[in-house]
Amino acid sequence: MKTIKNILALIGLFCVASLFVFAMQDAPTDENFEKKVINDYNVYALQVPEYLDFAGEPMPLNNPDIHERMDRELLVNTYWQSNGLLMFKRAAKYFPVIEPILAKHGVPDDFKYLAVIESGLTNAVSPAGARGVWQIMKTTGREYGLEVNDNVDERYNLELATEVACEYLKKSKEKLGSWTLAAAAYNAGMAGVSRRLEEQNVSDYYDLLLGEETGRYMFRIVALKEILSHPDKYGFNFRDKDLYKEVPTYKVEVDTAVTDFTKFAERYGINYKILKIHNPWLREPHLNNKSRKQYFISLPEKGHYTKQP
Repeated sequence: MKTIKNILALIGLFCVASLFVFAMQDAPTDENFEKKVINDYNVYALQVPEYLDFAGEPMPLNNPDIHERMDRELLVNTYWQSNGLLMFKRAAKYFPVIEPILAKHGVPDDFKYLAVIESGLTNAVSPAGARGVWQIMKTTGREYGLEVNDNVDERYNLELATEVACEYLKKSKEKLGSWTLAAAAYNAGMAGVSRRLEEQNVSDYYDLLLGEETGRYMFRIVALKEILSHPDKYGFNFRDKDLYKEVPTYKVEVDTAVTDFTKFAERYGINYKILKIHNPWLREPHLNNKSRKQYFISLPEKGHYTKQP
């Protein structure tokens, strides 16, 4: 009797599984996704491209050590699929803000991928105290003209932070001689990179023996550049409508104190949360502004949030 029950249970399980597979196969699909087979998932070894570069400076991929380290980062970032898709989605939203600022400063476009590995294009906070998409330290931010305090922290202002990153990178390039070393210095500091170059008597990043983080740094940047530039090649499937879009905004000038940002937001047909989403650099629910400094607060155009008329 027990055997018969077990057989009947297995038959029932098989029927349920068959119905599930049938339902999945017959489920409604969308556009070119309808030809994708749900269970066709495989893991493949990746072919490292014959040529890769950062800011026009080639990687020496004929060096077996460099080849293996590049292979590692391509594998790690290709098969971390959820994170990869998020990078595609966020890049569509934030690259259009970053790219023209890089171009204005004459900083190679490839540096937008540095922001990707620094923060995942989020307003991250590091254990060392770096903040924002560009992970700027407090002292560096102030040195390059950002306001950083409990009330206002412009490291969270993407436009201003990108300007600072550009100035730092240009200074690093002038001091160290290449964009690759300038990028490495963004992680390890100009003095740290200079010291290691001198100690090891080399002049190229790829000849340096470095710690884990800085040693992987350029390989991670180039891997993200390669993957984000060729989604189909690395198995990422999405439609334009799957990507995040920046909500159009306009700027309101403020040169006085603001005692209550909740009331301020309501005057423009939004709530405090929406105001903070577009102005994460406002760190408190009020603005002190004793110096009567000129600030520009971003507000969403009407029709993008349900609270708006």
